[in-house]
Amino acid sequence: MTTAFETQLASAKWTFSTRRVDRTLATGMDTAFEKARPGELILAYVSEIGQHRRVQLESGRHSDIYPGDAVVLACGARYAPDQFEGLAEILPKSADLLAGGGCIGRMVARNERIKQATRLIPEGRLLRADGAALNLDDFAVRVSARGDRIPVIAVFGTAMNSGKTVATAQLALGLRRAGWRVAALKGTGTGAFGDFNEYRDTGAHVVADFTDAGMVSTYREPLERVRAGINRLLAHAEDAGCEIAVLEIADGLFQRETAQLLADPAFQRRISGLVFACGDAVAAAGGVAEMRRHGVTPDVLTGMLSCSPMASAEALGATGVPVLGKNDLSDPAEANAFALRSGAEWRSAA
Repeated sequence: MTTAFETQLASAKWTFSTRRVDRTLATGMDTAFEKARPGELILAYVSEIGQHRRVQLESGRHSDIYPGDAVVLACGARYAPDQFEGLAEILPKSADLLAGGGCIGRMVARNERIKQATRLIPEGRLLRADGAALNLDDFAVRVSARGDRIPVIAVFGTAMNSGKTVATAQLALGLRRAGWRVAALKGTGTGAFGDFNEYRDTGAHVVADFTDAGMVSTYREPLERVRAGINRLLAHAEDAGCEIAVLEIADGLFQRETAQLLADPAFQRRISGLVFACGDAVAAAGGVAEMRRHGVTPDVLTGMLSCSPMASAEALGATGVPVLGKNDLSDPAEANAFALRSGAEWRSAA
């Protein structure tokens, strides 16, 4: 006989960030929201529609949401200058939809150009039979490799919407066309399927992000946790036989985790190549100067500035770093040459 709890879960909209979860392990729930930790699964009901009118489902499509709809999300923080800053905190009677991919928390700031967050009423934390809260970390990809062998081309940017995802996808496409077994990975950010699906469309052999490493968001996670998550993704790519990885790092250079990774000697040693996406030449000059302050220089510039020959020439003159557009990155000869210049070893049988 189906219980009321099972009916609630079956009728709920499970969001993208929960796609790896084994639903059969959820046998009950509690209302100890003061104990909620990042990654824990929360059943909630839509109260008031705000900025997000839809959620991203685990199936890979959007779903409109309406007051009264049940949704399953993961508790998490978010940092998105174009939208919200939020914390992994849930009040007993209210919460905020911080990201349509399935992040629930408490909004503390928003861009004035967008609406208030969609409001949610938390129903309960999902629990295992032993009473432990279900957490995305329980369902992270299992790996056997160490993740320390595969060459990594990292993609940084000046800010949100500077062209990082396009650069990651197009370089993955170029490498795949050149015969490499390539992994397209996102190392930091907040769970959503937009970038993930864009990577998948390139035909990359492995596509994964930090949600596959057990985090709904990397915001406010310790550097060690973020670094371990990235290493898990690289190990996952190695297990799948990938020969090279393109790794996007979210947001801009001054965002907390991005800045920590950029300054981290262990991360610097791990990457083989560096792509920097910029909106214009001034952003390129400032960003390259910031990178050089940490002892690294990008191999190429790309992003919105690459759409303009004038902006590209200005950036090259200001930084001495060549500019590649998305068509250059997706060109197999250019992508292959870049990989080899970055120190990647050619191992493809193609």
